[in-house]
Amino acid sequence: MRIFLILFLFFPIISVLAQSSDPTFYEGAFSDAVLKKHLYTLASPEMEGRKTATPGQQKAAAYIENHFRSLDLRPGTGEGYQMFYPVYRDSMIKMNIEVNGKSYQPFTDFEVNVPGNFSTTMLGREWIYAGYGFSDSLRDDYIGLDVRGKIVMVLGGEPPELLQQQLKAGLFNPFAKREAAQAHGAAALIVIQKDFPRMAPSNPGPLYKNAFKDRIRIFTIDISEKMAGEMLNDPAGNFSDGHAQPKPLSADILLDFKKEILTLQSSNVLGYIEGSDLKDQWLVISAHYDHLGKRDSIIYFGADDDGSGTTALLTLASAFAKAKADGHGPRRSILFLANSGEEEGLWGSQYFVSHSTMPLKNVTADLNIDMIGRIDSQKKPDSVNYVYIVGDNKISSELHPINEAANNKFVHLNLDYLFNDPKDPERIYYRSDHYNFAKEGVPIIFYFDGIHKDYHKPTDTPDRINYDILSKRAQLVFYTAWELANRPKLLKRDLHDHDNTKGK
Repeated sequence: MRIFLILFLFFPIISVLAQSSDPTFYEGAFSDAVLKKHLYTLASPEMEGRKTATPGQQKAAAYIENHFRSLDLRPGTGEGYQMFYPVYRDSMIKMNIEVNGKSYQPFTDFEVNVPGNFSTTMLGREWIYAGYGFSDSLRDDYIGLDVRGKIVMVLGGEPPELLQQQLKAGLFNPFAKREAAQAHGAAALIVIQKDFPRMAPSNPGPLYKNAFKDRIRIFTIDISEKMAGEMLNDPAGNFSDGHAQPKPLSADILLDFKKEILTLQSSNVLGYIEGSDLKDQWLVISAHYDHLGKRDSIIYFGADDDGSGTTALLTLASAFAKAKADGHGPRRSILFLANSGEEEGLWGSQYFVSHSTMPLKNVTADLNIDMIGRIDSQKKPDSVNYVYIVGDNKISSELHPINEAANNKFVHLNLDYLFNDPKDPERIYYRSDHYNFAKEGVPIIFYFDGIHKDYHKPTDTPDRINYDILSKRAQLVFYTAWELANRPKLLKRDLHDHDNTKGK
């Protein structure tokens, strides 16, 4: 009787331990209620579309960090949960052109490309009209012209026959006019364009991440045909047919521009669960939490792109943290990586890979989640139980069967490999954060739902998410991650079906 009583008393503990060693015990982390809590927060008006280097993105970063803290994840940088990196934005705070004392108006008469130019003040008396402004083996508009230290004016576009000749000869270069003027020693370049007047921008200028340029190009201004006609003393615009001969001209020209460079900050958010006997080996699970922000007063909420992937990342962290607390933590360390800057050009993941907190040779894989809450517009209504799998067969021959086995055993989604085709016209493989890992030879899977009617629109809102399918897709990542984190060996890197893969 005493033995029976002891067994009876300990049976609940044994039962819980048996359950929690089974990954299905942690499916509760992926409930509709949990998913909605995270996604309705991330895609709320308060987050203002989470554009990189904005207060909305910083609020989202704080939300993710607080969730990682609540799970007792370790700080991913060693010192904190956020890995900060600089980004930049330019604005022209002064734009002035005068010709013989007459002032011209920005956007009505002229415009400068702000990121591609710099502060300058020039006062010139002699300037040069140089036709189309090309100077290469096919055409040289600078023959007989001395433009050193002078302002040069050229026509925009190309002569009708020249573009095809350039393409055929491999000489097409979008910077050809600027480079030709600079090579001949010009002080500035004025390009005559047809599309004036232009709309003054209502939003801040574009962000960029490389403040220090390998090459500083010549200061360049676009002007209207009307302004060009006045400067060329050709108000009828006969010059626009391209037949006007290059020549020097005289006029008092003032160019006065002042540019302000703003140094901003963005961040990736990193938290990790330390492994046991293989803790120096890593599995990375990633998603980007930035989106497009606001345009004028309209918010681009980014619920699917990539609020859905970020929500999955948070629930995956919860599931693995619960397993760890139950005594069933992973053998390998798992890094949960929420990237910013993806919409700007995969900036956050590129920064992480360049400043990695672990040797990339010790990373078994990156499982990247980007858009898993909607249905592709090309799918039929009876074909919603799917997910696109991208890149699983590029670097390791072992990754594809592991993901397939996890799906067959636990989730039973239809795995669609449409975008694994090297000839994919959408080039989906190259368009999310996993790509920066793949370039370094790290095996990857990109989980993706396809393109739908609300992609990159203000209507990508959390009420349009299919939470049942979001849950199933997140669970597939979980079961695949469980296997990758606990199998005896790192994935082999035995395939090279990838551009620029280093195959470490």
